[in-house]
Amino acid sequence: MIYSDFGKEKLSLLGFGAMRLPLIPDDPSGLVDEVQVEVMIEYAMEHGVNYFDTAYPYHGGQSERVLGRILKKYPRDRFYLATKYPGHQISSSYHPEEVFEEQLKNCQVDYFDFYLLHNVYEESLKVYTDPQWGIIDYFMEQKRQGRIHYLGFSTHFLAENLGGFLERYGDCMDFCQIQLNYMDWTLQSAEEKYKMLEEYHLPIWVMEPLRGGKLAVLSEADEAVLKRMRPDESSAAWAFRWLQGLSQVKMILSGMSDLNQMMDNVSTFEVRKPLSQAEEAALYRIAEGMKNSVPCTACRYCCDTCPAGLDIPFLLKCYNESRFLASINLGMTIESMPEDKRPDACLGCGKCAKQCPQKIDIPGALQDFAGILSKLPSWEAVCREREEANRRAQASE
Repeated sequence: MIYSDFGKEKLSLLGFGAMRLPLIPDDPSGLVDEVQVEVMIEYAMEHGVNYFDTAYPYHGGQSERVLGRILKKYPRDRFYLATKYPGHQISSSYHPEEVFEEQLKNCQVDYFDFYLLHNVYEESLKVYTDPQWGIIDYFMEQKRQGRIHYLGFSTHFLAENLGGFLERYGDCMDFCQIQLNYMDWTLQSAEEKYKMLEEYHLPIWVMEPLRGGKLAVLSEADEAVLKRMRPDESSAAWAFRWLQGLSQVKMILSGMSDLNQMMDNVSTFEVRKPLSQAEEAALYRIAEGMKNSVPCTACRYCCDTCPAGLDIPFLLKCYNESRFLASINLGMTIESMPEDKRPDACLGCGKCAKQCPQKIDIPGALQDFAGILSKLPSWEAVCREREEANRRAQASE
């Protein structure tokens, strides 16, 4: 197993993310298959994985409780446990002390090795920094008391807004978790975020290394390109090898759903096999081909003529992402914008298209984007569904 040095800790570079645990087949309540998870954790432990990541809302609250029951069987010094505070969830009030005590009970531990502010982004920042809730101050106090050993945050901030948070709170954080993979290196400005965190000397934790599985299964043509260079490596392994070459990355989380995925990932992390420049270039070409993007160069000529004052290059960038994979995180980004600046606020006048050097049908693209977003659940609806799932799971357990 490859290990990372983090202060006095020695972390397995591969971490078990407990967001996509296996479920009991045909169970209407969505219960986690705890027997299968126990087998996966046993295999992970035997092969050097020592980092386990969960969060308050994962699997309707089951994730923390399942990990708590299984990890209780191992000596506490054999594993590192991480969980997160759900300040990004839409609620009428926030009580960090109540949630934290519940999490300790759920996980059957006296302290958390790593604790994160969950998904700090443009909208949830208002919650995390609101003095009436005192969230950040509370968790800094828990760290002083030793009930949290390392405090960090996960984020889907736009790159231009991450700097403001780091300037205000960077000195209080021990690490930062971002969505990082060879696709998002350019698609979500992950390279810019990486360099910003590097400047603040904040170690990086990686989420979505396979982009929700999209990078684990490539087209036959793309897989053939990679197989010619590394016949024994899977597409998923290529994505992990790319990350293994980034020095600021200290933890790569994989949301594994069965033992085969665990075994495949563990084998990839037995030794480092850095990519050559030619191999990296091949991955970047594959990423560009997968984007299926509108060719916006962000010249902003369109913005000068838009009567609605839309940030068209930004919306087209988000549109390109939605064509690759429309996710709730993308929906959250758009929902954080004023309603009159979202894609459905386009008037369809066509003035922007007349100014576009790339001849993009901008009104058509924005209309298509609005249609994609309309099929995604609102973040408020997702939060309500998670609360209901938590209630059902507790009743079933």
